[in-house]
Amino acid sequence: MSSDLIILLTAGLTATACGLLGPFLVLRRNALMSDAVAHAVLPGIVVAYLIFQTRAPLPIVAGAAVFGIICVLGIDALRGTGLVKWDAAIALVFPALFALGVIGISTYASGVHLDLDSTIYGEIAFAPFLSLDVLGAELPRTVVLGFAAVAANLAFVALLWRKLKTTSFDPQYAQAVDVSPARMSRLLLVAVAITAVISFESVGAILVVTLLIVPAAAAHLLTDRLTAMIAITVAIGWASAIGGLSFASAADASIAGMMGVVAAGCFVLALLAGPRYGLAARAIRRRRAGRRARVALGAAREAGAPS
Repeated sequence: MSSDLIILLTAGLTATACGLLGPFLVLRRNALMSDAVAHAVLPGIVVAYLIFQTRAPLPIVAGAAVFGIICVLGIDALRGTGLVKWDAAIALVFPALFALGVIGISTYASGVHLDLDSTIYGEIAFAPFLSLDVLGAELPRTVVLGFAAVAANLAFVALLWRKLKTTSFDPQYAQAVDVSPARMSRLLLVAVAITAVISFESVGAILVVTLLIVPAAAAHLLTDRLTAMIAITVAIGWASAIGGLSFASAADASIAGMMGVVAAGCFVLALLAGPRYGLAARAIRRRRAGRRARVALGAAREAGAPS
């Protein structure tokens, strides 16, 4: 398997795993949660190192995942008090966890190179050099993890599809039929935290946040149907992976950075040219409405004029 193919599969599978959850985050207006998790996992890295005395990826990622879940549950619990709004809860919890991680590194691991860039913040160009022994076969580790994340998220969405859909579009109705919006939100955010942490090592935190939110936000401008929104989100994610890799190779630039730029370009295109919610379509509708109003006003004046 070529290096470019491994990088493409890594990014595409990450985009698929994120694309299965991203639309629900956008619909629920929880987009900042992915960025919060990216910062809140730092104390998990420190704790995992102190317990296991190793910088191996598995314990480090496991520790990060635990604190990612703690971040999600802490934000949800704080918002559940009714005293703090969602955005304020995020701004309170994840800086505290991030600061705790900084204190942990400076106090207990100041002489240790924890290599956050390669362990958590990642570099997708290194994907071809990471392998995993699966039943005696050496397979790209990032591709195996990507398939696992996609399978887990696909099962999660399939099992809870009706409840996730109902609580995303009509929380009041969901509560009336005994489906807890808070419980579904908590489960979704835990799934997001686990997906994000698994993907950090493969593609980097910035690209994970991008793939969770930007394709879903673009798809939201193109359709109102949830199934179509998820399909478009995944398609935009793959287009970002393919386009980003191609442009990065041609320009000798950062692969993850270029993938993020292509994803942002897709959003701008949807924002400008979306058939229903795009700026061009809205301008055309306003112009037509103004023309109809002027025609109706002219007709009313003619009808009221004395003969």
